[in-house]
Amino acid sequence: MNKNFQFVELPRQNPDKVTARRRVRDWGEIYGHYENKTAAQQAGRCIDCGNPYCEWKCPVHNYIPNWLKLINEGRLFEAAELSHQTNSLPEICGRICPQDRLCEGACTLNDDFGAVTIGSIEKYITDEAFKLGWKPDLSNVVDTDKRVAIVGAGPAGLACADILARNGVKPIVYDRHQRIGGLLTYGIPSFKLEKEVVEKRREILEGMGVEFKLGIEIGKDISFANLESEHDAVFLGMGTYTYMNGGFEGEDMPGVYEALPYLISNINKLFSENLDAPYIDMQGQRVVVLGGGDTAMDCVRTAVRQDASSVTCVYRRDQANMPGSMREVENAKEEGVKFLWNRQPLKIIGDRLVSGVKLVETQLGKPDTSGRRQPEIIEGSEEIVSADRVIIAFGFKPSPADWFNDHDIQIDDSGKVVVGGKVNRLPYQTVNPKVFAGGDMVRGSDLVVTAVFEGRTAAMSILDLLDV
Repeated sequence: MNKNFQFVELPRQNPDKVTARRRVRDWGEIYGHYENKTAAQQAGRCIDCGNPYCEWKCPVHNYIPNWLKLINEGRLFEAAELSHQTNSLPEICGRICPQDRLCEGACTLNDDFGAVTIGSIEKYITDEAFKLGWKPDLSNVVDTDKRVAIVGAGPAGLACADILARNGVKPIVYDRHQRIGGLLTYGIPSFKLEKEVVEKRREILEGMGVEFKLGIEIGKDISFANLESEHDAVFLGMGTYTYMNGGFEGEDMPGVYEALPYLISNINKLFSENLDAPYIDMQGQRVVVLGGGDTAMDCVRTAVRQDASSVTCVYRRDQANMPGSMREVENAKEEGVKFLWNRQPLKIIGDRLVSGVKLVETQLGKPDTSGRRQPEIIEGSEEIVSADRVIIAFGFKPSPADWFNDHDIQIDDSGKVVVGGKVNRLPYQTVNPKVFAGGDMVRGSDLVVTAVFEGRTAAMSILDLLDV
């Protein structure tokens, strides 16, 4: 094969995917793994653009053409090393990033020949390297005797810990849950991210010297004052866990659930953990999910696997303007989910228990200040969709701790922590010079890869503060 035209002669080939009929009866990941030869061939489709749009579109600016070339040449460990230079969780981002909107969407080949399968190769690199015993090389790291507390073992906290450990600073990561990962573990379903993947990352981080103190809530089990006094700096990566409501009648009716508690209850059952908490089961129910992001897709696909009698997703814009991954929408469709586009909920109806959702049709109007076209109600287009259960998945907002004010951790009107240039400090440094923050609690709910970038960048600022 002529390597100069491999992208023409060899079509895009995704890893095998479990059929919808089989996967709805199982909680495992639906995408398979490349064989070495296939990974090399697919990586070889990259035309090594002079200006790699894929790299610029990636929030962590992965060296994508470089590690594709290494895989094409069979240099797996070098590719793993290079991948980790920009991303602390590549095996996770390879699984759950919306590559269709990011790197692959920006691939030069995307329009005519099919984008290079960047996400699948990213996953392949770390998975295969781990299988063969690869570990980060810290042989040249010099211990600085500095200690940094990290509050939150989600993507931002793990990424911060990774960078600190690579620079001789001891990270101690606190989390109120019994497992690391935050929403990687307790929010994202196993059919997108099997939890063994997160546990493997914990093993790697512990091997790098990262210490985890789990099942500990700051402000309850340990005061923040003690945490701050016992460490040279603190990083906050506590995420966003307060759900956004729609402000319409019936949201508090029995049979209406918030997305996150619903997803967490299912994970707890799979783990056989926290069994005192209620398990939210959709078996035999007519389920309506309100929202159009990735969390909504997680909810509809979970309900299908719980054997709901029907699952419908309602979104107020059209499919092209959904915030979630198109790949996840297509997976949901394959699994039997019905979509009602351009519909906005007006109220949840029922007598003591949900019986339906009153909707109104919308059309897209002019863009707002963010550039998104806003839905406008079409008068006289109301309809009622029958439902036994309703899940609200409108997104999440920050949950500021009650001890923030006592320690000069400033928040804005929306509850997000104020950092960096907004207060004339180092990137991701709060008003309290010893405290840094990053991820969703600073930006608002966003992608895992964005939280990774902010955790890594905050770690570099901490190194500047500590003069390391």
